[in-house]
Amino acid sequence: MSRAHARPQRSKRVLVAGVAVAATLTAVTAAVAFAGGETATGAIACPQPVVPAVPAAAQAEVQRELANLDKQIAEANNRLSTSAGEGGPNFVQNAILGPLASKRVAALNRIETAIGRVAEKPEGLERFATCGLGQAPAVSAPPTTSRPASTSANAGTGSAAGQVIECPLPVVQNVPAAAKAEVDREFANLGKQLAEANERLRTSAGQGGPNFVQNAILGPLAGKRASALDRIAIAIGRVGARPQGLERFATCSLK
Repeated sequence: MSRAHARPQRSKRVLVAGVAVAATLTAVTAAVAFAGGETATGAIACPQPVVPAVPAAAQAEVQRELANLDKQIAEANNRLSTSAGEGGPNFVQNAILGPLASKRVAALNRIETAIGRVAEKPEGLERFATCGLGQAPAVSAPPTTSRPASTSANAGTGSAAGQVIECPLPVVQNVPAAAKAEVDREFANLGKQLAEANERLRTSAGQGGPNFVQNAILGPLAGKRASALDRIAIAIGRVGARPQGLERFATCSLK
């Protein structure tokens, strides 16, 4: 009588690029049995933080904290997979999900602080802290804040007094070690491009017509960013699953 041998399945790491709406990071499904008799199916999944436009001076710190969020999820899923038979029916919530939420709150607060040092501080990122099994919990709407009306463009120049160019921060998850140096270099390029565009904006008052900023600054900046984002996708694609849709982070705006 032959015995069937079960072959373990290899999980595949999936690269997920952040999107402009609250998306969820889902992991490979797993089943974990607990001593209290409860069986929970599903890996830990967390909502993807939606970070507003990040000034160049804060991008390195924000990227570091986004990487910390990825590391925290990986550690929590490893704890989940190695804790079968431990605790009672509330073990996952008390020993894994609860501490994970606290770590995520701290990282998200550091992102807010980093941005707040050089620009308007975003509020409410902690709503992305709570994770769940199988799928990420729903995320509440962002808090409403009253902001002063944007300064209108100077007549005939197309440049706006007191305004700066802000760009969405590309969120690239789980960058393979072999691609990290090249990806970091392109993120530095994105920061440099933004700084150059803001300097061009500052020194171009009185130049051009009503579409000067769009045609001479924002348009070329979007082209440069699209190229850098494509190089990021290519670098990752050489050694892993190539992320799709990064070009949607290319377009910047005046704030």
